[in-house]
Amino acid sequence: MQTPTTTDPRFLRAPPRRGIALSWRDPTVRAVFWQVVILGLVGLGIWWLVDNTMRNLEVRKIATGFGFLEREAGLPIGESLIPYSPADTYFRALTVGVLNTLRVAIIGAVLATILGTVIGIARLSRNWLVAKCAAVYVEVLRDLPLLLQLLFWYALLQGLPGPRQALNPFGSVYLSNRGIKFPWIEWQEAHTAALIALVVGAIVTWGLSRLFTARQMATGVRPRLWPWAIVLLVGLPLGVWWAMGAPFTVDRPVLRGFNFRGGGTITPEFAALLFGLVLYTAAFIAEIVRAGILAVHQGQWEAAAALGLSRGQQLRLVILPQALRVIIPPMTSQYLNITKNSSLAVAIGYQDIVSIANTTINQTGQAIEGIAIIMMVYLTISLSISLFMNWYNARIALKER
Repeated sequence: MQTPTTTDPRFLRAPPRRGIALSWRDPTVRAVFWQVVILGLVGLGIWWLVDNTMRNLEVRKIATGFGFLEREAGLPIGESLIPYSPADTYFRALTVGVLNTLRVAIIGAVLATILGTVIGIARLSRNWLVAKCAAVYVEVLRDLPLLLQLLFWYALLQGLPGPRQALNPFGSVYLSNRGIKFPWIEWQEAHTAALIALVVGAIVTWGLSRLFTARQMATGVRPRLWPWAIVLLVGLPLGVWWAMGAPFTVDRPVLRGFNFRGGGTITPEFAALLFGLVLYTAAFIAEIVRAGILAVHQGQWEAAAALGLSRGQQLRLVILPQALRVIIPPMTSQYLNITKNSSLAVAIGYQDIVSIANTTINQTGQAIEGIAIIMMVYLTISLSISLFMNWYNARIALKER
């Protein structure tokens, strides 16, 4: 019979904290000393760079500061999400550039994620032809420089016929070297209010989904969400739109003279940039998705099949939710890349923040401020993407019990 061992009471107490001796032999003192020295050298280097720069600018009589942002830009911009004219300030022109960058980055990230996911799943298809076609797509698109792909798409769109000989594949949609023209509604305040109502309805629906999930965990019964979703996502926006007069006028493109008037427009520059970024980034996302699916143990497929789930249900309900924990971290890098790669838009004439800031520098001569604005814009966007993706990654991570 074994007797329980006893623990020496001396080992139950925390070890005494060692004091800091003001001696070079103390490692803490040495660590603090070298950190202070390094910080001092870095600060001295920054001060020297700033002082030298300011002196050189003063000698050359180059203005400094951001006062130029309030001056009239006189800069024409082909496409903008907000009203703009050359009589506006440089600040508004740069704001247009930021919005144009966000526009292509957000749309590109969404489309690249969808296309990359489809290609990644296709690479694992049991159909030999589908799998090989997906593999060829990935290998070819990843190995070609992105700038070359952008120039290819831009040259292809510029090679389309003029407006008078525009291609009309279906309906009132026209393809020409002036871009893609399509019918669009005349946007009014009622449409803005309906869009806001839709966003509010989506947020409330998401909150109800979480509430119903918590109730299901507590009682085992989940209330029906779909009636609330229909009311909030369909009924609420339609009700707001109807209450404000229900305006709905379709503006169709019409050929007048040498160009189309009316309707919506996708310029060749934006289309080429979007095509290039989406197709290029999707090739990398496809490999991330494929690796994430392969990281899930084969036993999960077998267990799902034993439950009678179809191949698509196995992938959607069992495999992909587990693969997300492997997929999300590298996807963050791809979203950052698609944002930063959008700066290549200057090569094909799309006026993003880099293009407009470069023109501003040429007109004002304030290169340091212009480059600083570009850096701050991309830094802010990149940090925002990283924070959101890190939050989402922590949310779906496995929790230890």
